Amino acid sequence: IETSLLILPDSFQGFEDYLQLVALAESLLEKEEYDGIYQLASFHPKYLFAGSNEMDPSNYTNRSPYPMLHFLREDSVSIAVDNHTDIDAVPEQNIAFTQEQGLGYMQGLLAGSMQASSSDKS
Repeated sequence: IETSLLILPDSFQGFEDYLQLVALAESLLEKEEYDGIYQLASFHPKYLFAGSNEMDPSNYTNRSPYPMLHFLREDSVSIAVDNHTDIDAVPEQNIAFTQEQGLGYMQGLLAGSMQASSSDKS
């Protein structure tokens, strides 16, 4: 399996509780000797990077309609990284994009994805 999403629509709504889940998942990957085989990316509706404030548009790079864990195969991530011309610039480019677009734009994207996911349920 290359990638898997664990989506938790009815759980871990609080960001601090979610961070405990992320820590547990990372700990289990290491304990079960999957460290170096899989890596974890985390997304949450209230994602907040350390040192940022809630109104910082860059938080939206890791915000999602629901709390979720994204498990990725490290070999595949390495191939993607090796084939990118300037992988080290990606985080800064993402931050610059979110700040250029502004908070309202990023809030609209998240709200739109949440509306789309709600209409998928009906």
